[in-house]
Amino acid sequence: MRLLLIVLMMSLMTITAQAREQISIVGSSTVFPFATVVAEKVGKKGIKTPVIESTGTGGGMKLFCKGIGVNTPDMTNASRAIKTKEKELCFKNGVTDISQVIVGLDGIAIIRSLKNEPINFTQQQLWEALSEKGSKPEKWSDIDPSLPNIKIQVLVPPPTSGTRDAFNELVMAKGCAKEVKEANKKDCTLLREDGAAIEAGENDTLIINKIVGEPNNFGILGFSYYEANKDKIRAVTINGKSISKQSIQDGSYPISRPLYFYVKNQHKGVIPGIDKYIKEFTSKRAISNRGYLTDLGLVPLANPQEAITQVK
Repeated sequence: MRLLLIVLMMSLMTITAQAREQISIVGSSTVFPFATVVAEKVGKKGIKTPVIESTGTGGGMKLFCKGIGVNTPDMTNASRAIKTKEKELCFKNGVTDISQVIVGLDGIAIIRSLKNEPINFTQQQLWEALSEKGSKPEKWSDIDPSLPNIKIQVLVPPPTSGTRDAFNELVMAKGCAKEVKEANKKDCTLLREDGAAIEAGENDTLIINKIVGEPNNFGILGFSYYEANKDKIRAVTINGKSISKQSIQDGSYPISRPLYFYVKNQHKGVIPGIDKYIKEFTSKRAISNRGYLTDLGLVPLANPQEAITQVK
């Protein structure tokens, strides 16, 4: 314990002596566009514009939890809650004072080219199409004759993505065959490795461009990117429900989730502007029903509770 305290004190001395003048933020590609706009806002209010990297939720957590000091991020964006193993990594490395901030809601859109007709999928059909433990159909029509007679190819987020985690939880686990669940629940989220599920990286704009270029393909991304590109792509319905701000907010759209960012409180007072950034991001002018982030596709919480909580 004494050795850990000495290490923490030395780290704090280092961060104080070599403090950055800009906030460093990593994490979710889904939260990235919202965080960028907030950064631009606070950059006009007396602090240097924060530097934000889109590393994916999992990648951001690894960087965030490395420790304290100027060579580690001050915040990380996330499209799912911090995992137990990530908390343990943070605490192990001296990151012991963390705030969790819920900024709003998001829905996961399953998209295809606007050139194609509307289509409906169930979670069970999506699991069957993409599962390593399913029957591995070649075409969508092999699952159901009413589905398109085209090869199954879906651009999916990488394992480091919070969108992938949410898709696994809300689609793959929900649609998983009973016998697979009973054998091993973890097998429910295993994706095919034969080309049906194509890892597309953290850049959602590239996914959209690929969908436009390959109209028979489908893709998975956050609601805000779909909303901003409705002139190029359409979203399928899930269990008969269309994705919209209202259906995400009222919970009727089956693939919805909260969005977060996490704050390393040990950097407050050392790295300038952290409190100002948090205040701006959580303000009514940003995340209310008429907030400027709502205009970009962020879905406000239906019943706002305390936005900032302590990670324990």
